[in-house]
Amino acid sequence: MAYAVGMVEVRGLPPALAVADVMVKAARVTLVEMEKVSGAYITIVVRGNVSEVKISVEAGIEAAKKMTACKEGDKLFLSSHYIPSPSENLMAVLPIDYTEETDEFRV
Repeated sequence: MAYAVGMVEVRGLPPALAVADVMVKAARVTLVEMEKVSGAYITIVVRGNVSEVKISVEAGIEAAKKMTACKEGDKLFLSSHYIPSPSENLMAVLPIDYTEETDEFRV
């Protein structure tokens, strides 16, 4: 069974931790990666059934948008996306698959 992958990108570690927490609590998904993209940009990656990943990503977006930044006008939410059935090749190259560390949290 192919599992969907969902991603939410934010700016800063505290927002990333808060968003990751909201995402895994909002739906039956597994947090598989928190990728530091560059500088303070962090992408939170979750896996699970398509409907659960959609719910999780939407909850993460809302959580990030509700947070306030230090400077007026700064945005903490940067982007989001989900892929219903990622290619095996994609999972082999990118850190979006389940690992031994995350396998125990699978649903």
